[in-house]
Amino acid sequence: MEWPACSPDLNPIENLWDELDRKVRSNLPPPRVVQHLYQMLQAEWQALPQRIFTTLVNSMRTRCVECQNSQGGYTHY
Repeated sequence: MEWPACSPDLNPIENLWDELDRKVRSNLPPPRVVQHLYQMLQAEWQALPQRIFTTLVNSMRTRCVECQNSQGGYTHY
């Protein structure tokens, strides 16, 4: 399958970044210095449940099929 030029739908890392972003933003107080943000990112990354990774990996076949069916256009991912 050719990789569609404008298809971030196929890249599950975007979903992980979104989850990590939500986790970090839920921390109060928010980080005020880069070092604190770095530590918070590391802690939240390590705390992500394995099921998130498994679900994303298992979704790849469906992502590719949807992308093919939409001819490289929008998918619900």
